[in-house]
Amino acid sequence: MSTNHSYQVKVNWEEGRKGIMESSVLNSKIEVATPPEFAKGVPGIWSPEHLFVASVNSCLMTTFLAIAEYSKLDFNHFECNATGILDKIEGKFMVSEITLQVKLEIEDPLQEDRALRIIEKSEKACLISNSIKTNIKLESEIVVNELNFKS
Repeated sequence: MSTNHSYQVKVNWEEGRKGIMESSVLNSKIEVATPPEFAKGVPGIWSPEHLFVASVNSCLMTTFLAIAEYSKLDFNHFECNATGILDKIEGKFMVSEITLQVKLEIEDPLQEDRALRIIEKSEKACLISNSIKTNIKLESEIVVNELNFKS
């Protein structure tokens, strides 16, 4: 696999503080706007701040899926809630911290520690987290559901 990839995204302003984001290689468009916390912000529409936090969250998931598959980790359910904190630091706004709250369901209780290590490895390997200066906090919960487990 080549290490040099390119991703193009175009934004077209529509009206007020809203625009449409798209890519020629993707099927769907996303309406984007200034978040309602700012002057003339628009509620109910994806903002750059939401997309920033979402990029970290979705990168963790896709990295986890790849590492779990490679590691042959069996799991039933993965979910992650992400919360980004917007601060003003040295006169500039920035997302200073993102907390990732992972919940992973497995069946084999003997795999609990291994599952936790794979989640931690995934966060460390996430290319988006590695590309930003935002502090990333990881909180993991492993739920063992032994109902279908066959030892």
